[in-house]
Amino acid sequence: MNKIIAATGLAIVMAASLGSSAFAADTMIQADQMRANKIIGSSVYDRQNQNVASVKDLILDKDGKIVDVVLSYGSTAGIGGKYVAVSFGSLKLNNNRLTLDQTKDQLAALPQYKLEDKATGSGEGAVPPTGGHASKPN
Repeated sequence: MNKIIAATGLAIVMAASLGSSAFAADTMIQADQMRANKIIGSSVYDRQNQNVASVKDLILDKDGKIVDVVLSYGSTAGIGGKYVAVSFGSLKLNNNRLTLDQTKDQLAALPQYKLEDKATGSGEGAVPPTGGHASKPN
């Protein structure tokens, strides 16, 4: 009986310590983190310190992990250009500055990325309250 009580007590202490440490990590942004609203619209630089693109959007999977970063490439004053996607891991973050280890030519060779899928409704309008795809009007 004493072993059961001791084991239960240990489990409670462990759960409490794990729970409190999980909350402690979420109380402040860390030095190696960046807010999403600071990423979207940011300039992206190549290895030669040239401004090669800007971040148009972040693509999240169903678990909330950033899987792609959509860049606006090749536009002048918002005219022309195309959207391309790179993996979030390919961007380096140094002092709130985004650097990409690709050249302008490599970005130009990437296929155009479509932010909206008319067939499924993905990317159109607000996210529906059920978390699925936007329904098509009848």
